[in-house]
Amino acid sequence: MTLEQLRIFVAVAEREHMTRAADAVGVTQSAASAAIATLEARHAIKLFHRVGRGIELTDAGRFFLGEARAVLTRAAEAELALGEYAGLKRGHLRLVASQTIAAYWLPERLAAFHRRYPEIELSVAIANTEGAARSVRDGEAELGFIEGAVDDPSLAYWKVGEDRMLLVSSTPAEAITNAWLAAAPWVMREPGSGTRSTFEAAILDRGLDPHMLNVVLTLPSNEAVLAAVRAGVGSAMLSQLVVTPLLEARALFALPLALPPRPFHGLRQKERYRSKAADALLDTIKSFDAQPDWVI
Repeated sequence: MTLEQLRIFVAVAEREHMTRAADAVGVTQSAASAAIATLEARHAIKLFHRVGRGIELTDAGRFFLGEARAVLTRAAEAELALGEYAGLKRGHLRLVASQTIAAYWLPERLAAFHRRYPEIELSVAIANTEGAARSVRDGEAELGFIEGAVDDPSLAYWKVGEDRMLLVSSTPAEAITNAWLAAAPWVMREPGSGTRSTFEAAILDRGLDPHMLNVVLTLPSNEAVLAAVRAGVGSAMLSQLVVTPLLEARALFALPLALPPRPFHGLRQKERYRSKAADALLDTIKSFDAQPDWVI
């Protein structure tokens, strides 16, 4: 039984005339007759009385007419739903982002997306870089946004933005040398976070072993690290997006250490279908202006 057969049956039942029904659904009279005959033969039941040159529904036909109309209505609703998804009139886009991105970089871009596509529901989970990659790989999120590097052949990985890292402390310093870095007390993010991996890469580039640093406190969020630095526990390297308000308030100081820009990356699982909503979000992000740098 096909939807086309149901459409022809309903058209014939409503018009009680094979030729007019065929014209209404855009098929030949013989095709309409064959569709009705196939339905009757498949289920071994007559749907129409043939009375002279006319036709009329049997009891079974009258019962089946209501069922057929219901199926066609449901099919039309399903087709409309798919069309709305394709036209971004409905949908649910699941995202995962690392902490800095989720708290400071992504919200304005999601707001811009929502203004363009208000019918699309957005949900964002927060995880460090490793956790975000795992969520995308396992299909828990369609897109991920991370700060750190990922080496996973199942994931597509591309740059979506850029950040600047700053060395901050509760007290100023005139010069930052390797000796200063080795002796300073440090407040760090947890292993697996993009912020920590970026910090460790910068230390390695200066010829120092990150494992030899004086790490006095390891914390699971940017806000906790920021609070510890403000309290004088130690220094930290954090995103300019995180520290700018406190720098402007002179509650913290940016220390004179040149650090390379840190890219933000998008993630998706290579083999999964990418929805229209995901494409629209990536287009929105591309068109969004970059954040200005903080000048030390």
